[in-house]
Amino acid sequence: MWIVIVLIFHILGFLSSINAVMTVRTSQGAIAWAVSLNAMPYIAVPAYWVLGRSKFDGYSTARQSSDDKIQENLKLLYDGLKDFSILSSELKPASIAAQKLTDIPYLKGNDVKLLVDGDATFGSIIEGIDEAQDYILFQFFIVKDDEIGRKVKKHLIAKAKDGVKIYFLYDEVGSIDLPDSYKNELRKVGIEVHDFHTQKGKDNRFQLNFRNHRKLVVVDGKKAWIGGSNVGDEYLGKDPKFGHWRDTHVCIEGPAVISSQISFVEDWFWAIGEFIKTITWKPTASKTSNKEVIIIPSGPADELETATLMFLQAINSAKERIWIASPYFVPDDSIIDAIQLAGLRGVDVRILIPDKKDHLAVWLAAFTYFDEASLTGARIYRYMDAFLHEKVMLIDYYHSSVGTANFDNRSMRLNFEITAMVSDREFNAQVEKMFLADFEKAIEIKKGLLDSKPFYFRVGANIARLTAPIQ
Repeated sequence: MWIVIVLIFHILGFLSSINAVMTVRTSQGAIAWAVSLNAMPYIAVPAYWVLGRSKFDGYSTARQSSDDKIQENLKLLYDGLKDFSILSSELKPASIAAQKLTDIPYLKGNDVKLLVDGDATFGSIIEGIDEAQDYILFQFFIVKDDEIGRKVKKHLIAKAKDGVKIYFLYDEVGSIDLPDSYKNELRKVGIEVHDFHTQKGKDNRFQLNFRNHRKLVVVDGKKAWIGGSNVGDEYLGKDPKFGHWRDTHVCIEGPAVISSQISFVEDWFWAIGEFIKTITWKPTASKTSNKEVIIIPSGPADELETATLMFLQAINSAKERIWIASPYFVPDDSIIDAIQLAGLRGVDVRILIPDKKDHLAVWLAAFTYFDEASLTGARIYRYMDAFLHEKVMLIDYYHSSVGTANFDNRSMRLNFEITAMVSDREFNAQVEKMFLADFEKAIEIKKGLLDSKPFYFRVGANIARLTAPIQ
């Protein structure tokens, strides 16, 4: 019997390794899986079935189906967006590739407010919920039944009782601790509550590697909130371990809100197989500003590696500066190459990461990238005042982005993410001011940091780097 079991594992390991070679997106990942599946099939086979895939089967088909259902609204949508669309000939180089990564163009007529940290973010979101007249689209990776979670729930329930239609979507892994009682209270007043249903479909039943990491709120098709904060007290600085939590969101008002709405509709259609009909597709311009904005959803169902290309385009297009803030620094070789080339061009490259750690393997792996990234002048800073969780980029003096995508393999290849890219000098200056304040509370990492660590630390860091494709 044991001989049969061993033989079965080795056969499954061999077959799985063929699948890995044919489907894993990077050569490093394919080699790692192929070797481990044949050398250690008893461990690697179940791990591969759970963690190995980088393509989300079925979502692309569901997306097409949802888009087909939107057809009756598309004429209204695109006719309305024509008045706000920016021609490619009018775009700066950094904007062109971003526009081609999504089916919706850069749109003018937007106002964008920068929301620094949790109090500003949730104060703005709750104010938006209270102002809702028709519907609310509410999506977070993590929702907790704590003080802020219950406060959000209270305001959502109040609006549902007023007749506002509410769609509530969460990731079942990120929100694994969210109790049924919380969800049932929302359902009792008519709020539609669903998890993203990552394991939907026979090909996904063992797949735990994908996450819907998006944080998005849309109110009446007129305002949208996108950024790094989840719904939890720690995002308001109330976690005794981390203390102050440094994060950034944006509130968008204008035609770009419709773009973010499309992302939610596609996710909702995947989760429950139903198209949301009770929403508007008519864009409304801001009365106070004319900022250019593009919304870039990304994820493992995309034909291209949208998030990776977004980061690469940002770094490669920078002429004067590229500043990046991310809680995790686990880039692939192409990103490291782009950072080094930017340094050679004389670009001011700065990368801000936290000193505190919330994921040990990711924190350790980052040490192996510091010297590579800084070879040509890139400067890396550790934020000392709090746990830094924001996902922000500053490109030259015109472009900025705020979103949910981290600077790691998971966000670039395995997570569903969403990013708002803003092209506007005034907003860029606000982001610059925010960065400069953060740099004041950071220390610059010197070259050779990993070499100065004990041997066991260096071994652990390099082992952690090997696991980067699935962190």
